[in-house]
Amino acid sequence: MSVPSAQTGLMPIDAIPDWERRIARQDACWEREILDRPVCAITVPREPPVRAVPAARPYASLRDYWLDTDRVVETTVAAVRNTEYLGDALPFAWPNLGPEVFSAFFGCEMEFGETTTWAIPCIHDWAEAGACRFSKENPYWRKLEEMTEALLDAGEGLFYTGISDLHPGGDALAAFRDPQQLNLDLLLHPGEVRQLLGYVNRVYAELLEFYFAKLAARRQPVTTWPGIVSSKRWMVPSNDFSCMISKAMFDKFFLPGIREECRLLEASVYHLDGPAALRHLDSLLEIPELSMIQWVYGAGQGRASDWLPVYRRCQAAQKGIQLFLDADELPVIMENLRPEGVWMAVTVPDHDAARAVLRTVETWRSSGVSR
Repeated sequence: MSVPSAQTGLMPIDAIPDWERRIARQDACWEREILDRPVCAITVPREPPVRAVPAARPYASLRDYWLDTDRVVETTVAAVRNTEYLGDALPFAWPNLGPEVFSAFFGCEMEFGETTTWAIPCIHDWAEAGACRFSKENPYWRKLEEMTEALLDAGEGLFYTGISDLHPGGDALAAFRDPQQLNLDLLLHPGEVRQLLGYVNRVYAELLEFYFAKLAARRQPVTTWPGIVSSKRWMVPSNDFSCMISKAMFDKFFLPGIREECRLLEASVYHLDGPAALRHLDSLLEIPELSMIQWVYGAGQGRASDWLPVYRRCQAAQKGIQLFLDADELPVIMENLRPEGVWMAVTVPDHDAARAVLRTVETWRSSGVSR
């Protein structure tokens, strides 16, 4: 089968001769179609390493560590060169200043931890909401732009550069106000909430167009933190704040914005985070334009194979699913789910295990699924 024409013109990855085929499989996955087998991404460390990991630098603060663009580029290049990409895995990177950087674009300051960052609420009274405005002069926007350009330059022929983790909608407002305060706002200030939501979501739509154009100009496919690499314009709708509110509140305030976000995209994977968010799954499955669900059950909540009823609900609604599996889970997954629309990353210890996984995945057919 020939590679779809959508791949024409994208930047090749020099070390991966079948990069086009890998992207084509991922493009087909959005449509719940299979070219020859389901998408299966596997990475293993290269032994011995071929690139020395940059030596740790002294930093005056964690903020300086996060904002060091040279460090980001050097560690990315070393990580890519020291990794083997098997199956459908492709090397990618994305500029990361934490999951609330989008809120920082509007004026929130940020706190920097060792492994993540968070925004400091910047609207203490709804009378202040008018000052919460996006600006391309914002220092965090400018830093993210700097990192994006640096990664695009360093990644030429080596890795794809994607879009940062951006959270509009309820997550943005929760960062502006603080999650507990936003809970009260839904009851006490519903008009103000809707007005700010509308503004934030319009800005987000503009930023998506900006980033899609930037990537296209550099012959990049679209990618971001979930690891999917596709020629389609896709993103990750989400609302982590939703675990704190009822289905009725979610449907009333936030579902319309998520639906509109999906309509802006050619493909989408919703990040459903935590058991408390499962109450919203049926609402999400009713969005015709939503392509896929990424169910994140959380630490201490078992493994993917422990959540088969959730995945069956998604497939029954004609949605794809993104799975992160250990290799020993594969038999139960194949026995109980259909392969169409499945994007999976499988953790293996070595090359031999990777080859065994890929041979097994090649045999996965719908006719073998238990109904």
